[in-house]
Amino acid sequence: MHDLIIIGGGPAGLTAGIYAVRYGLDTLVIEKNVVPGQIATADRVENYPGFPSISGMELMNKFKEHAEKTGVIVHSSDVRSVKDGGDKKVIVTDNGDLEALAVIIATGANPRRLGVPGEDTFLTKGVSYCATCDGPFYAGQNVIVVGGGESAVTDALILSDIAENVYVVHRRDELRACSILQKRAFDKENITFVWDTVVQEIKGGEFVEKAILKNTKTDEITEMEIDGIFIYVGITPNTSIADVEKQGAGFIVTDEKMESSVSGIFAAGDCRRTSMWQVVTAVSDGAVAAISAHEYITSVKFEN
Repeated sequence: MHDLIIIGGGPAGLTAGIYAVRYGLDTLVIEKNVVPGQIATADRVENYPGFPSISGMELMNKFKEHAEKTGVIVHSSDVRSVKDGGDKKVIVTDNGDLEALAVIIATGANPRRLGVPGEDTFLTKGVSYCATCDGPFYAGQNVIVVGGGESAVTDALILSDIAENVYVVHRRDELRACSILQKRAFDKENITFVWDTVVQEIKGGEFVEKAILKNTKTDEITEMEIDGIFIYVGITPNTSIADVEKQGAGFIVTDEKMESSVSGIFAAGDCRRTSMWQVVTAVSDGAVAAISAHEYITSVKFEN
């Protein structure tokens, strides 16, 4: 029986582990991947305080090093489910069951892929899922934004202040983003909308050089020379392991203490419902979740 088990060894999970250990909790972090965290795939991170420019892998390694020096123990395993047993939570893994007084779910989320040729090949070489992370690398260049929702239009606006030209490619003839964002985007002279169009393929040499586009109404195929492509067709949280209240695509609903609808089960980072998916917000979530879990565990031990 552990005091706390944290599922996920990315920025949110390791931060939660650091705080939990410092608060004296018997803590175990479970992570199935050798290199955890989406941020590890980022070629360059320039918006995390204290590191003007660092690769995602380097930043993730620093998190891991800090956690290990603090005394955080990371166990490699794949979690299948989290069961609520009242004052005891059962974590079912492929290596057997584990028990804890409280659980923090920090399993993150994955961006939905287009699933077209070249998408995986040019990841970090012109293909990105985050303008805030990678936008500055495209100053004065031409980029495509794929999507028509809030994230796509928001990041198209961000990119319009950086890139020379931004082409928003959307499979429909209208946006799903709110009217305020739409107006701002329509008013930007260097944002061009390419309606009723999907990306068929991404091509290039060492880096992205062009996108093959198909009009969904006429089936016309065109080529567009670009330097980067930013994809926003949604993200999928890794939350199927827990039976708690969720919204949207499955994001865990929490209160301000990061506690879910089930007492003693907390969530932190990209797997929870939030207004921004960034490393800086993930580590904040992890710290809050750990402190809240400490309060919960203390009350459970006192009652027993």
